[in-house]
Amino acid sequence: MKIAIAQINPTIGDLPGNAAKILYAAQQAAAAGARLLLTPELSLCGYPPRDLLLNPSFVEAMHITLQQLVKDLPPNLAVLVGTVEKNAQAHHNGEKPLYNSMALLDEGKIKQVFHKRLLPTYDVFDESRYFEPGLQANYFTLDDIDIGVTICEDLWNDEEFWGKRSYTNNPIADLAILGVDFVVNLSASPYSVNKQQFRETMLRHSAIRFQQPIIYANQVGGNDDLIFDGRSFALNSRGDLICRARGFETDLVIVEFDEVQRDLLQSTVVAEYESEDEEIWHALVLGVRDYAQKCRFSQVVLGLSGGIDSSLVAAIATAALGKENVFGVLMPSPYSSEHSITDALALSESLGIKTTTLPIGQLMQGYDNTLADLFAGTQFGLAEENIQSRIRGNLLMAIANKFGYLLLSTGNKSEMAVGYCTLYGDMNGGLAVIADVPKTRVYSICHWLNHHSPFPTPHSPFPTPHSQLPTPHSPIPENVLIKAPSAELKPGQVDQDSLPPYEILDDILQRLIHNHQSAAQIVDAGHDAQIVDRVIQMVARAEFKRRQAPPGLKITDRAFGTGWRMPIASNWFSVKNAYQSKTIPILHK
Repeated sequence: MKIAIAQINPTIGDLPGNAAKILYAAQQAAAAGARLLLTPELSLCGYPPRDLLLNPSFVEAMHITLQQLVKDLPPNLAVLVGTVEKNAQAHHNGEKPLYNSMALLDEGKIKQVFHKRLLPTYDVFDESRYFEPGLQANYFTLDDIDIGVTICEDLWNDEEFWGKRSYTNNPIADLAILGVDFVVNLSASPYSVNKQQFRETMLRHSAIRFQQPIIYANQVGGNDDLIFDGRSFALNSRGDLICRARGFETDLVIVEFDEVQRDLLQSTVVAEYESEDEEIWHALVLGVRDYAQKCRFSQVVLGLSGGIDSSLVAAIATAALGKENVFGVLMPSPYSSEHSITDALALSESLGIKTTTLPIGQLMQGYDNTLADLFAGTQFGLAEENIQSRIRGNLLMAIANKFGYLLLSTGNKSEMAVGYCTLYGDMNGGLAVIADVPKTRVYSICHWLNHHSPFPTPHSPFPTPHSQLPTPHSPIPENVLIKAPSAELKPGQVDQDSLPPYEILDDILQRLIHNHQSAAQIVDAGHDAQIVDRVIQMVARAEFKRRQAPPGLKITDRAFGTGWRMPIASNWFSVKNAYQSKTIPILHK
């Protein structure tokens, strides 16, 4: 039996468009001789649909679309389609109204419907808000072959691999008891750095433990802040990798189950990326392309400061949308250095993008005149510095509004973490491209980029628009890589006037945000106690800024996005330090 994996890129809510993608993949699979086609979790509506699921008309439209898709599919091809199913017992039993389901379509009928058993409620996931968990092990028989069905999280509860159980049931173990021939998993698993290696290691353990082949089909594409990397794969019963699809691109791959050996046969294995920087680059390019196109933007605008952050974002946007669709704006102030302008112009020439220059000196003077009486007798400080950033943000928004551009914010994760950014200024935008990329990683991606240009044209068996960076030379000017980073909001300013060196800051942030280490643990790792305490306080105080930031593309397992749920009004970090020092203040009335 030949099994096809349709690694499709659905748009959330576009039921006819997503059905058309499934149908196209089905036609390709049938032409290749496949008997079974796998599609990702909730492939009909796209993942994650979030509160669209609270709309009964949306759920009903999904059912109608599924019924039509059944009629249109090629004969002799069974297809697993991700959809939602109403829970008929919800009102009587006090349960959630829907199931996260996979429908088996074959011979012009909906033959069976399988429900997801394990519902994640961590990080960006909130499935218990909408769905009731399935209670039964899921499998079906096709041409005398027993096929186990799991949906995404159903694979992530092997107590031997994790050393614990996060849920009561282990669906893979249940299917092993039933003796199915192989297991399929239909996923919409968001990307984070090195997650693919973890997936393959985890499923290899399960395949070997239960001596069961596993086929993993994953969604691809960008949906809001989430990026889905695809990279569907298959393992035989010995845990050998026998197939891997392309990363960050739509794909259609075929694997074959040998009915004599009762195992999967070797197929095509696409090589992994050579570095984390390369992987992140492709993720961000896909994230920008899909966010713009799915939000119906064809062109983007961004401020070009001559710094490394805006340079990287401009390169990403150019690769994602094409040089003709990227517009850079230079907004020098009296404090801007000459190299800020020359570096920005060199970048725009390297990328081939259009630019304009809007000096802001006169606008700054207008603000100074208006505020002169009110600010009389005070020292020049953050308020005046931030006015410059807000002038720039206002100009960029005006351009975006006038011409229908998507404004890209260029701030990095290090700045966002400690609040080294200006509300209604450089934080303005519809998408924060590198908001989950630490400053040190920004530098390493730019160095990688300069050694790996130009980029190959992406491959896709499905009709998806692609473009490539058309530059035959290093796109990031060398001076951008070597000069000290600066906001240039006052004479001679550099970032390290206000922040620790980025190598130190990023390590502290990694330990604090990702590893959940205490101040004492971070100090024990070799960091200065005063610096650690200051960084922790800055992270806490900046929460109100992050709450108002544009969506940021998620590339790590702890991003400032939908999975970050910290309070704004909180004094925990101060109290926490008191607990650690055992000097707990007791307040009396």
